[in-house]
Amino acid sequence: MPDINFKLLHIFIAIADNRSFRQASEKLNRSQSAVSMQIKQLEDQIGAALFHRTTRRVELTAEGLKLLTFARRALGEWENGLREIREAVDIQRGTLTFACIPTIAATILPRALRAFQANYPGISIRLRELAAADLLECIRRREVDFGIGIEMERSTEFRFDGLFDDPIYAIATEAFRFRRRASVNLADLCAYPVLLNSRSAALRIMIDRALAVRDLHMDIKFEVVHTHTLIALAAAGMGVGILPKIALPTPLTKDLRAAPIANPALIRTVSIVTLNGQSLSPAGRALTDAIRKCLKRQT
Repeated sequence: MPDINFKLLHIFIAIADNRSFRQASEKLNRSQSAVSMQIKQLEDQIGAALFHRTTRRVELTAEGLKLLTFARRALGEWENGLREIREAVDIQRGTLTFACIPTIAATILPRALRAFQANYPGISIRLRELAAADLLECIRRREVDFGIGIEMERSTEFRFDGLFDDPIYAIATEAFRFRRRASVNLADLCAYPVLLNSRSAALRIMIDRALAVRDLHMDIKFEVVHTHTLIALAAAGMGVGILPKIALPTPLTKDLRAAPIANPALIRTVSIVTLNGQSLSPAGRALTDAIRKCLKRQT
């Protein structure tokens, strides 16, 4: 059976509702002969008569009654689909799924989400908080619309649209002498026990490369899962914590000091991450705009 034009179904439903070719043609603003020809075309495609025609009124055949049920359902689904697309374009309804690295999810993101939800209350948000490597894999499998993460390796598979540069800091008590300077050299950190977040794979890769170039070795005393654990260990004098600036406690407690790592300066770029060739949805663009506005206000 050839594909049936939805326009023919609209005409068919109009005749069925009015029980008249003439009244249907008037409501559709078409000639009665044109309406009759299109119903004949529909009947030829289906292979059955759809109406009993009398001098007084028009009645549906048994096949016409069946078609009427399916036609209403099909057109209803079509109209619902178009409405959902329009609402998504207008960011009135829908679901936005994205992934975010923990340091951003716990700092900038809440304010951006609050602003976004105030403007677009009909959008349901699903957030996955993932380490950088897991975030990229999640995007690769198309489980999320986009991610907010770090570029770990140069790749043609992903697109990274930079949001901001986030310098890497060392944090420790005043017992560590480098806290008296404005920054701390990477080589100086090798003299101290170091505290790292075990989930910060991108940061670990950055540090390992910088150490290898300078033939340095770092004493990593503790690797922890959560940033607040790392900060607590640093405050207890257990070592020097290394973490991005965005994750530093604000304000610092009186027992802690923080300084950027220098020689070399370690800086990560937080980016919107998508697959190459993939475009953000209207809701995705609105959320990333909200994040950029929050960053601008913060800076």
